[in-house]
Amino acid sequence: MAARVAALETENAALREKLKAPPKTPDNSGTPPSQGRKANGDGEPSPKARVHAGAHRPLHPNPTRHETVRAERCPHCRADLDNVAQVAVQTYDRIEIPEIAPDVTRVVLHGGVCPCCAGRFKAPAPAGLAPGSPFGPNLRAFVLYLRFGQAIPFERLARLMRDLFGLEISEGALANLLQDSAPAFAAQTGLIKRRLLSGTVLASDETSVRVGKKTFWTWVFHHADSACFVIRPSRGKAVVSEFLGDVRPAVWISDRLGGAQRGWASREHQVCLAHLLRDVQYAIDAGDAAFAPGMKHLLQRAVRIGHRRSALADATLATYHARLQRALDALLKIVPDSKPGLKLQRIIKRFRQNLFVFLTDREVSPTNNGSEQALRPCVIFREVTNGFRSEWGAALYANVRSVLETARRRGIPVLRAIRLTLDAAPLPTGP
Repeated sequence: MAARVAALETENAALREKLKAPPKTPDNSGTPPSQGRKANGDGEPSPKARVHAGAHRPLHPNPTRHETVRAERCPHCRADLDNVAQVAVQTYDRIEIPEIAPDVTRVVLHGGVCPCCAGRFKAPAPAGLAPGSPFGPNLRAFVLYLRFGQAIPFERLARLMRDLFGLEISEGALANLLQDSAPAFAAQTGLIKRRLLSGTVLASDETSVRVGKKTFWTWVFHHADSACFVIRPSRGKAVVSEFLGDVRPAVWISDRLGGAQRGWASREHQVCLAHLLRDVQYAIDAGDAAFAPGMKHLLQRAVRIGHRRSALADATLATYHARLQRALDALLKIVPDSKPGLKLQRIIKRFRQNLFVFLTDREVSPTNNGSEQALRPCVIFREVTNGFRSEWGAALYANVRSVLETARRRGIPVLRAIRLTLDAAPLPTGP
């Protein structure tokens, strides 16, 4: 009985200690911003300190038509103005969209019996109007954009096509249309992946998604003007191994997730300083006043230097790197005065060689924010549609997302990128 009481007292003490810990928020942990709570403000919002100058919509660079209007009579005395010199005093655009209606081409192929050989014949289909799917490439691209770019579920998408275009397309027909487009997007994603793996830097991250009744993971691998997404039932290193094959980038950028995100770089690994700064903030909130504040200042200083890299010489960056390392040595000699501070210091000691890689390699980012930004549309898609019914749908989404994100980075309009993919043309990589 005494042992049981002692165990309960120990557990009770541990729980009481846990209650004293500060709450996890988006500012001091990996808690998503959507789960953060904002305090209620007092009174009315304060007015803007400075009122910005007025703005107007710029004129369209390529108007469809021009209307040049001359005044015929004076609005004051009604005098005839036909022979009076006039200049342009006001120019503006009137924007309208044409009536939306499907453009349907009825194809009738004639045939018969050859009088010479008695064989049956049929006229060949015109170019671009072969039998098969009744949906043309522009309509197909529009459906792909609405489904995967705007996260519109099948039922709403069918209703939208009927209400906006007067076009009846069942949910099954929409699914078949998407499935027929899968090979084209798989081929385009293969080209994007080949370009991505030819570089020296790679960043990655992942987020959960539901496929059928199981939890899968949406992974993104990206750098510069290319990004690839894959959806797999695992969060482990097997996914990265499958994606990379025999390729090993010189530098890897990621968070600090176990073995899945570490050990892939042939040279160096840059950990995300944004994630680390949130851990530092938690240690500060938990009461550490010895080690964490100095560490926060050091990391913020490093990020500010990283933002100015384009204006700094290589020798200057090397000097900054050496100074930061010396400052880090001094900080690590400090004994934190709280458990979260001690935990933070252990993390810093473990990853210190991965903190400032970006200072000596201009292609490396100090944070993994690019991965989180690339995954944001995937999170929105997950929340709106609740995931995928089938694995082929998840695989198609990953490939379409690869094309859309790569097109965004290369400055290619979304619908043009989809049309290029459907036409089996590679996405351009230059201006």
